[in-house]
Amino acid sequence: MSSDDADALVISPDPLHPANLIPELCQSFYHLGWVTGTGGGICIRTEDKVYIAPSGVQKERIKPSHIFVLPYPQAASPHADRVFLRRPSLNLKESACTPLFWNSFELRDAGSCIHTHSQHAVMATLLWPGPVFRISHQEMIKGVRLGGTGKALSYLDTLELPIIENTPNEEDLKDSMAAAMVEYPDAAGILVRRHGVYVWGSDWEKAKTQTECLDYLFEIGVKMKLANLPTVLDG
Repeated sequence: MSSDDADALVISPDPLHPANLIPELCQSFYHLGWVTGTGGGICIRTEDKVYIAPSGVQKERIKPSHIFVLPYPQAASPHADRVFLRRPSLNLKESACTPLFWNSFELRDAGSCIHTHSQHAVMATLLWPGPVFRISHQEMIKGVRLGGTGKALSYLDTLELPIIENTPNEEDLKDSMAAAMVEYPDAAGILVRRHGVYVWGSDWEKAKTQTECLDYLFEIGVKMKLANLPTVLDG
């Protein structure tokens, strides 16, 4: 593919084109405190292509020309073996979250995955010392879907999200994240202790909505814990 053809993959007047959406969403997430300090990431999959934000950049300043495009499917390979349809002309690196995004595609058939460094998510991993975050009887649970891509949960459901331990390098979370997704098939995301959260959905709208709902639930859950209120009710 020529450089002109490759660049055409990220040039579109359509505001809903992934290359236009990712910068817009990253700017929104930055103002929520989810992707400050160049942290966090997002990907959008459209059938046979995956659009991924770059790593180590100011997320609120990303442009469509900064977006990587990869073919799908392909193995979640080490950096040197990944196949790209398009790389930015600048000296940028694809998101370090890429292998973890691939988990959401392979194990949940997700169309989008979002990674945040939300303080609410981090605090939840500190106040729930075990392997799972649990909360019930909260209205915002209804905005979360079974397994992230299934039917919506009920107010009466107890929401569970597994918590995995952090690693020095983002890519090294891939196997433990996949194992947690298999163990907790109904979970719509994975918390990473002292780090953040990964949330996926069948498309970018559902991934975004669920990330917002989960962040709300992390925040209210933390406040309830600190107030010595039970986060899970019987019945």
